[in-house]
Amino acid sequence: MATPMSPDRLVTALRAEGVKVVERPGWRTHNRNVKGPWGPVNGVVIHHTVTSGTSNTVGICENGYAGLLGPLCHGVIAKDGTVYLTGNGRANHAGRGDGDVLRAVIAERPLPAAVQADTDGNTHFYGFECENLGDGADPWQDVQLEAIERAATAVCRVHGWGAGSVIGHREWQPGKVDPKGFGMGDLRSRIAARLKGRPTGGGSSTGGTTASTYTVRPSETLSGIGTKLKTDWQAIAQANGIPAPYVIKPGQRSASPAPARRPVAAARTARRRSPPDSPRPTDRRPPAAFSRP
Repeated sequence: MATPMSPDRLVTALRAEGVKVVERPGWRTHNRNVKGPWGPVNGVVIHHTVTSGTSNTVGICENGYAGLLGPLCHGVIAKDGTVYLTGNGRANHAGRGDGDVLRAVIAERPLPAAVQADTDGNTHFYGFECENLGDGADPWQDVQLEAIERAATAVCRVHGWGAGSVIGHREWQPGKVDPKGFGMGDLRSRIAARLKGRPTGGGSSTGGTTASTYTVRPSETLSGIGTKLKTDWQAIAQANGIPAPYVIKPGQRSASPAPARRPVAAARTARRRSPPDSPRPTDRRPPAAFSRP
């Protein structure tokens, strides 16, 4: 179990893993914490949305429905691999599931079949909703599958979890079928392989990052190096696979991500461009994939 990440740390972790991130307005304080605890956290649940269209999907996951208020996840993974952050804290995504499954996730052992709904999953799991109709015919694009892999890996890397901490909604709650169209075992294998290496760094909604090499000097700390290089020390830790308690040694050579900078032209364009719409759906019935709290 672990303390949930702060918003800044989640963004840093995702971008260090090469995820393109879009921070939706208000996501850092958007949650359902009034309905129950958030944390300690134990894993990640992957869903499909039973929706189409990124703007529509993001709006639904932010706002929810009558009787199922948003956020419905912490991040929406779009068809093009972009992760839209929609909530921070408790989210209405996992619903009640099998306590035996939770214990297996914590121990990172093979999952039993989900046969009970006796445990509140919204307390214990980060949730990513993945844009897909969930009918078995809507194709999963390679770039989206890779984004799912990278996003889940980023969360696991921060908390020191293995790939066994990532499950599908269908593995948590009886009667659920999501995510449909790819195997969770295969996804966990790819996450495990990625966790063996260092974060590959990469995209963000505000421009990419570059990296240089820094040699640690005597008595230096990650926070001190971050201040010197004008970058986030957590990004340095992520880029180099340095786990808590973040011990570094003199002479150690580390990749040092540079702070992301927004080009002037991009900033001007961003001011003219409105964010994805957040329409309220006219059909007030929630898609089958979403779980009531």
